[in-house]
Amino acid sequence: MTDIVRVAGAQIDIRLGDKAGNLRKALNCCREAAERDARVVIFPELTLTGYNYDDYAEIPPLAESVPGPATTEILKICQDLDILALFGLIERAGSEFYNSAVLIDPRGVAGIYRKIHLPYLGGDRFLTPGNLPFTVCQTRYGRLGWIICYDGSFPECARVLALQGAEMVALCTNWPDDPDSACSREYVSRARAVENHVYYLAVNRVGEERGVRFLGRSLFVDCDGSTLAEGSPDQEEIIYADIDLDRARDRRIVFEEGKYEMDRMKQRRPEYYRPICEVPGG
Repeated sequence: MTDIVRVAGAQIDIRLGDKAGNLRKALNCCREAAERDARVVIFPELTLTGYNYDDYAEIPPLAESVPGPATTEILKICQDLDILALFGLIERAGSEFYNSAVLIDPRGVAGIYRKIHLPYLGGDRFLTPGNLPFTVCQTRYGRLGWIICYDGSFPECARVLALQGAEMVALCTNWPDDPDSACSREYVSRARAVENHVYYLAVNRVGEERGVRFLGRSLFVDCDGSTLAEGSPDQEEIIYADIDLDRARDRRIVFEEGKYEMDRMKQRRPEYYRPICEVPGG
């Protein structure tokens, strides 16, 4: 397994309901990223469809199964270019519809995550909360876990992935241009990286949908909270970072041997954390 991997974040403008156009744009981003030697390409939340839906009736015609038409096309380009792609879509599973992000490698679908925390906002109002556990995929390019947008507001998500050995945590997001999202982008992303000693890779979108402007400013953060790469507030672009996986694997931080050392995983005291698992009002 490679110890240093180039990761790309495709900060794109997604057109609401334009599955063919959005897929075409994603495929072009994969080609461009591979030409720049990226091995992992991360896309925003709901790459295929956009987000701001006003009626449940808009959802079923846009949903796809996994595997399905879009993921099959992504698989073909992953095979051609020998890359991994993390791609968002409305997933149809039986009679339910989910806000999902799918990791695709040259062999097929490597993992599916369905957004667990759904705000009362946009298309999430009409979707089913995720029912799959947080999962870390062992890939040729490191151990990758991922979550979606609002999930990033819940520290337990990234912590569970870190406890499963994630070296990189990707956040596929649609942050709108508002103060809460700007704060999450700037401070929460860095906190998640530091408290879990992982690379935190937040990929947002740009553009507008039904009067909502998106923040852009995708952000790749090192294990120590420092910036590796960031996007502009309003331009489509691909950001890149070279990830040293050894930094994330060694969670023992030594400032002075025998005097000043930390390990935020080994020094946890979970016996005191039980209230985290209690249901409010239960």
